[in-house]
Amino acid sequence: MVALLIQPVFGLEHALAQAAVEAVEAEAPWAPDTGDTTWLLVCTALVLAMTVPGVALFYGGMARKKNALNTIMMSFVILCLISVQWILWGYSLAFAPDVGKVVGNLDWVFLNNVDPAGPSGYAGTVPDYAFMVFQLVFAVITVALISGAIAERMKFSAFLLFAVVWTTVIYDPLAHWVWGGGWIGDFGALDFAGGTVVHISSGAAALAGAIMVGKRRGFLKDYMAPHSLPLTVIGASLLWFGWFGFNAGSALTSGTQAATAFVTTNTAAAMGGLSWMFAEWMYRGKPTALGAASGAVAGLVAITPAAGFVGPMSALVIGIGAGVLCYMAVFLKAKLGYDDAFDVVAPSMPGYGFSDASQKRGLDIFAISDMWAKLMSDNLGYPKFAAQGGDWGARVTAKLGLSHGDKVIGIHTTSTTSPTPFLGEGTRELSEAEKRMLQQRTQWLADEGGYSHIQSTKPQTLSYGLNDSPAGLAAWIVEKYRRWSDCNGDVETRFTKEE
Repeated sequence: MVALLIQPVFGLEHALAQAAVEAVEAEAPWAPDTGDTTWLLVCTALVLAMTVPGVALFYGGMARKKNALNTIMMSFVILCLISVQWILWGYSLAFAPDVGKVVGNLDWVFLNNVDPAGPSGYAGTVPDYAFMVFQLVFAVITVALISGAIAERMKFSAFLLFAVVWTTVIYDPLAHWVWGGGWIGDFGALDFAGGTVVHISSGAAALAGAIMVGKRRGFLKDYMAPHSLPLTVIGASLLWFGWFGFNAGSALTSGTQAATAFVTTNTAAAMGGLSWMFAEWMYRGKPTALGAASGAVAGLVAITPAAGFVGPMSALVIGIGAGVLCYMAVFLKAKLGYDDAFDVVAPSMPGYGFSDASQKRGLDIFAISDMWAKLMSDNLGYPKFAAQGGDWGARVTAKLGLSHGDKVIGIHTTSTTSPTPFLGEGTRELSEAEKRMLQQRTQWLADEGGYSHIQSTKPQTLSYGLNDSPAGLAAWIVEKYRRWSDCNGDVETRFTKEE
């Protein structure tokens, strides 16, 4: 009897205690998860770096030198412009309460009703401001990606107007459709980090822009080679680095799904770079640095919508498909005649760079120029192209212009080492200026060409001596800088000792 009375009393006390705990928790102010919040803010900074300097350098290196700064400036100003648009009305249109499954209402314009100390309705463990600024950098990079398709042909003021209108009319509603409670999300579409919202939208806009704005003045007539491929590769590397924030950050927490997205992102990028490189190697006989970088970016783009939903083995398959298919798409773009501003082929001569020395005789500058012409026109499908070369490549480039003038729209060389130009039958006499240039080149070879005679007759003697003496090697290099640069005999007016 006593036991029967005690049991209900203890049960009542437990229930009262549980109710008290729940009441305290209900009255306690919400606090963010510091781990998730820190992770999301770090990822925000990583995605920002994808635009500046990532996209800026990636596109800036592929622009002509005279347009490089303008191309870089586009990305920088887009960061400023869309950052303001987003907090004024963009975030509200994308993520505020739904209007007809099409767009968010205006309740959150100027960040009204967005509580900096309150939980986000889309990520309950982080403040609303953290989610808002994370989505801001997605809007920024989407517009920056479009700039490559209309680079070198649109006024800067017109591009700024386009950026604001396009973000407001296209990007913000599309983000709402997929992530903000709109009709695409209701269909059950899965877009983990922006395959639709960012990449399809920017790609479609870039294609429309290239068609509607038209080709650059002088396209397929003037020399339009990229001015700095090293900048482009650096930009691609920064994009890869920032993409970890892009994809893994889209988990919105620092848990298992973020780790999965991190691994699949790296896997697809690596496989994309390899697959593009090997496809190019098989088709053209040699890989290129630009091809490997382009393949890695293709893999990153392809994995984005699935990064948190698939495993590493699936990421490998996605990377292979992205690298090979995007490499094939380069040919299609050339055949359709679209001017996407940035397209370059960088073959290495036999025995140089990535290429082994030829195993058969007769592969001279004449044969190599014919190979390059066939590569560009028959294999890659370019009806017209420009050529640039230095050192021995300058001689190949000159022969390209002479023998394949129907395809080559112009040449540029960074050296003219031969005192005798390529002159075919029936060509005009040299002008006085050209004769003076040849006299200067002949004199230059007499004064400065000793290295060439040594290298062509006793290369091993020279190489052993320079390899054995650091001072001798340094003197050899400095002497070339002094005599071959525009320093008037004082090399330190142009180059520092560190350089």
